[in-house]
Amino acid sequence: MAAADTIVALSSGAVPAGVAVIRLSGPAAGPVLMGMLGKLPAPRTLILRNIVLDGETLDRGLVAWMPGPRSFTGEDCAELQLHGSPALVRAVLRRLVARPGVRLAEAGEFTRRAFENGKLDLTEVEGLGDLIVAETENQRKLAHARLEGGLTRQVDGWREQLLDMRADIEARLDFSDEGDVEDTSATWAYDALNLKTVITQVAGNVRQGRVTRDGFRVVLAGPPNAGKSSLLNALSRSDAAIVSDEAGTTRDLKEIPLDINGQLVILIDSAGLRETSSKAEAIGVERAREAMRAADLVLWLQAPDMPAEAPPDLQWFSKQYPQGPSLLTVGTKSDLGATGARYSVSVATGDGIDALLKRLHEASGASFSNPADLLVSRERDYEALRSATTALADAVAHVGELELAAEDLRRASYALERLLGRIDVETVLDRLFSSFCIGK
Repeated sequence: MAAADTIVALSSGAVPAGVAVIRLSGPAAGPVLMGMLGKLPAPRTLILRNIVLDGETLDRGLVAWMPGPRSFTGEDCAELQLHGSPALVRAVLRRLVARPGVRLAEAGEFTRRAFENGKLDLTEVEGLGDLIVAETENQRKLAHARLEGGLTRQVDGWREQLLDMRADIEARLDFSDEGDVEDTSATWAYDALNLKTVITQVAGNVRQGRVTRDGFRVVLAGPPNAGKSSLLNALSRSDAAIVSDEAGTTRDLKEIPLDINGQLVILIDSAGLRETSSKAEAIGVERAREAMRAADLVLWLQAPDMPAEAPPDLQWFSKQYPQGPSLLTVGTKSDLGATGARYSVSVATGDGIDALLKRLHEASGASFSNPADLLVSRERDYEALRSATTALADAVAHVGELELAAEDLRRASYALERLLGRIDVETVLDRLFSSFCIGK
């Protein structure tokens, strides 16, 4: 159902710019556009016209008219492509919102209307949001596949299988005394078990999807003066971190994003791990340990002039988190001597830097996966798929109790419906659309 009011916003990037795109959506879009041009142009065709508001020609630009439901939001829409002057954009928006029933759009409101009018489902909306903020090629591929309905088509196929299973069971329950109704218990249970296996495999990709979407988090850790800040600067080819011979210089976390062959890798510089009487440094040490716990990979740096045995903090980490993030020891300052580490680097000469960058890319898993095939990348995805597989397992366990099995299959369908946003999504919507920019 179309909203009662019409929304308008600048939908292109910040002005000044070469072109500014102003979008309208709602019942007043047609009358407003007719008032500007004298008549509505042919649908979905760009035309060059004078932009006339309140009797004044403000600009000359391209205009498009997209009547609903064949529009992005499903409502009547209009777009104006104007020169990207801040003063011009302000003047056009000010005069448009003065029209009855027209107001400025809220963050993500165009996309929310597209969702509410059935033009996008929730997973496609999430893909659109991810595409807008994508910074690397892998992020773009993952977001585009989701926006184009890759996950939707997969889930719809699962739902169709569940409907067939439920129909088989219902037929058995309702017409069990009829001679032409076969005993389908074994058939549907076999199908349910196969479907559980398939969904479990897809859900298993969520970690790689999350790494692709949010980045592979790598913490540079080690004792003071191990070369963490210097290595951060060398890997990022910047002077992002302060480098000093004084121990304890780094007291807070510093994150630097890298694009390594399309994969987002987030390097995190941390405080040197040691016992200290400085309250500020002690806070930095604790934050370093927290970052290690949350990392995907910890690079433990060891300089040639440091003891070869595993230091207490490394022993502590391995003991505390035996199933935690991967740990890779890197010898630094290799130009001053060997450390015995598998990977050695020298910031002074540049030796080993490219090899370490390649190792980070491999550790992220990006070399072994196609982002367009991942699709699941959020905790919400995983929880929905886990709920579906749990319900399917329960159904198989109830193979001799068809009433319970039918309810289990209904629960599995419900979990998939929630994933697509077709039921019970109000708690997700406000948070999701608030992350969108104005005009989208």
